Amino acid sequence: MNGGQVGRSRSAVVQPCARCGARWAVQGKPLHWCPRCHGVLLSPAPVDAPADRRNYRWVARPPGRKSPAAQPVRRPAAETPRYRQIPQWGLHDRPPAEAAAPRRPLAALTERVGTLLLTTVGLFVLTALTELGRYGILLRNRTRLIQPWLLWISDAAVTVSSIVAMLLALAAAVALVGWLTETRRAAYAELGQADPRTLRSLVLGCVVPVVNLVWPGVYLTETARLRIAAGADSRLLRAVRIWWGAWLLNAVLVLVAMLYRFAKSLQVQADGVLVSMWTDLVAAAVAVASLGLVRAFAGLDLRGRPKPLRRWVIATGPARPVIEPVRPGAADSAGRAPVAAVGNDEVTAPETESEAVEPDSGGSPEAEQQEVLAK
Repeated sequence: MNGGQVGRSRSAVVQPCARCGARWAVQGKPLHWCPRCHGVLLSPAPVDAPADRRNYRWVARPPGRKSPAAQPVRRPAAETPRYRQIPQWGLHDRPPAEAAAPRRPLAALTERVGTLLLTTVGLFVLTALTELGRYGILLRNRTRLIQPWLLWISDAAVTVSSIVAMLLALAAAVALVGWLTETRRAAYAELGQADPRTLRSLVLGCVVPVVNLVWPGVYLTETARLRIAAGADSRLLRAVRIWWGAWLLNAVLVLVAMLYRFAKSLQVQADGVLVSMWTDLVAAAVAVASLGLVRAFAGLDLRGRPKPLRRWVIATGPARPVIEPVRPGAADSAGRAPVAAVGNDEVTAPETESEAVEPDSGGSPEAEQQEVLAK
């Protein structure tokens, strides 16, 4: 019985809500959130616990009045920021960057087409010199023996220079194909049109053997006519024809040099060395013509300088006055009559009569006739 009285005398344990102040009896496991306002519940504590043992403190204030702590504290206005001296910094007012044009697949080689062509010219000239040296060794071998090391050096020089020249020529050809596509696209864009030929057709026409003897010249002729129609120099078409002729001549010499390789006679093989030398020189000339063509389409000469424009006009002589100006002269007026006597017969007649009578006073018929004529 005493235990029941102790159980009834024990006070209830509650959890106050920190937001709405409601107290919830603890039944079993304590809660964390208020079922009414979903605020945070404080830890459980007896409802009749003394103030020093409570985990909360009651604050009484009139209904509808906010807590003083919730009212915003008014602060004095801050001072307007200013500089004590002129600032030494500023913002960069840069113009908006233009959108970068999409790079073409062959742009890396196209940008270096001039350098590739110049290097190709030098290597083909070097190859021609090595071929000429080999021919000189063959001539000397007719009467004297040649050291093996000299033959080895000659063969190695010819082989290495030929391979490197061919590789650079191939790279220059690829760069020229990229340059041709870009030039055609720009030429048609100036007229507000699109290139009717696809990139695939341009590449195949320039790469496929035998076909590339004709179509590159056709493509260049079309491009040159477009540029001339847009106001370019009319000599551009002549440069294309010169390049086309050199290109065909180089192809013929390459074919002849290949035929000399199959000869069995020593003299014919020696002649083939000379043919190879001339083939290398013509290949160098084709590279020079290609470089001149690239620069001609850019409005430059072979050296890369701006090409001057000349205008031919009709040549005329110096201007001459229609009426000759009057020039006074003392010698011309010595035998002339005075200015006052010009147009006055009375002044000139007596002098004429006296001059006519004075020569002969004898009264001869000739004198009389002269007197009559004078009168």
